[in-house]
Amino acid sequence: MSDDKMNVKIVVVDDDVVVCDLLTAYFRPRGYDVISFNDAESALSESENKNAKWDILISDILLPQMSGLKFVEALKHVRPTLPIIFITAKNSVETAVEAIHNGACDFIIKPIHLPQLLVSVERALHIFKLNQNITELRQQIKTKDNRHAESIIGRSPKLLAALNIAKKVAPSNANIFISGESGSGKEVFARYIHAESNRSKGPFVAINCSAIPENLLESELFGHAKGAFTGAVEKKIGLFAAAENGSLFLDEIGDLSLPLQAKLLRVVQERKIKRVGENEMRPINVRIISATHKNLSVEVLEKRFREDLFFRLNVIPINIPNLRSRPEDILPLAEHFLKKYALLNNSRATEFSREAKKYLLENLWKGNVRELENAVERSVVMCTTSVIELSDFLINSAEAALETNRASEAVVADTTSEINTRVSSATTMGTAKVDSYSSEVFALTVYNTLPELQEVIQRYIEFAVNRNGGAKDRTAKEIGIDRKTLYKKMKNAEALIQ
Repeated sequence: MSDDKMNVKIVVVDDDVVVCDLLTAYFRPRGYDVISFNDAESALSESENKNAKWDILISDILLPQMSGLKFVEALKHVRPTLPIIFITAKNSVETAVEAIHNGACDFIIKPIHLPQLLVSVERALHIFKLNQNITELRQQIKTKDNRHAESIIGRSPKLLAALNIAKKVAPSNANIFISGESGSGKEVFARYIHAESNRSKGPFVAINCSAIPENLLESELFGHAKGAFTGAVEKKIGLFAAAENGSLFLDEIGDLSLPLQAKLLRVVQERKIKRVGENEMRPINVRIISATHKNLSVEVLEKRFREDLFFRLNVIPINIPNLRSRPEDILPLAEHFLKKYALLNNSRATEFSREAKKYLLENLWKGNVRELENAVERSVVMCTTSVIELSDFLINSAEAALETNRASEAVVADTTSEINTRVSSATTMGTAKVDSYSSEVFALTVYNTLPELQEVIQRYIEFAVNRNGGAKDRTAKEIGIDRKTLYKKMKNAEALIQ
């Protein structure tokens, strides 16, 4: 039985009881849920029940009292998108064609050829799903055009506080500095601020300052003249000029070199740029939104970032909280990404199981929203039913977890070996006192590594046991340990870090 059909409900309307029984007997063994009515009035009454699931309608055109066409006309007010297939006699083909013009998907001529009807049902369902996807995509495009590229999803006080600041300062022309961990959504906020500003009709230009080699970054930002350097075969306007009358988002600005910081400071102060290889100063009208995951106050103290540039950029500071500090936002974000990637991947996944939700809430998400989005996308791709299970998150990471386990064990082994070597060397040389400082450093490394190793081991063992339906022998054999060791690790996993 196909999972695609298990949740599909076919509604049959025909005054011939034999036809209703025939269609029920044919479709139910093929995985469809079938409900039948012998008159249009009863079906129409049931259709008004919003909790009643209807996926496709098969109706006779010639019905007592209310005709099939009148029935469908009334039904469209209640369920306007419901796919409809008509059953018709040969002498009513013209009526069936009229029904097609009025929105029906297909019609079948009596006597009913059941395989043909099955093809019509599958085709109608496929077209219906495509139309749903197109509608949702159009809505997304409309939202993107009218508001901003990505929604800011969350209800935690910390996020709402940051969003409130963004709303207040968006209409101004002040420079904005956004701080937060990698993957927390700094560019999403930057796009939101641009979309809510008076510059929203202008371009939004983004650049990751750490992703471009230093010798090319100046040309990317300010542009260059033809022949300014080897490879400059034609002039380039640069990103500041490209963002004219709009916003320029400088991501990871903390990675700029000091010479480039000096040139950027001059641009911020004078609102003019000079292309590489030119002497002409060109005025610009650009709002600068900068961001970094670094603590620029510390960078300034360490002389790695110019204090004067920091003050120029940090006019309006906005801090984006990391995801682990706002757990109430995890499930709304996950459900948003589920809907997004189910649509993009033509997946039937619509919800998370209880175990999957628990996993989502308990995960630390060190990579923040970006990591969560990637995990949900992977689970949607791996899922084969309408419900995303815990295994859909873990199955793709099982080998990675095992490799991390091995790598962590190797680090511990290497570190322990180094400690032993130092102690042994000191003893051999007749040194009365071992270098305690070095030994403590290595011991601390071991201590800090073991909890992460323990977590990896515990998660992998739980996953392997669940995947094998609780079979301990099979699990032990699969992960390469004996049954006794498996029991020991399951019952006393914390002993590894004690």
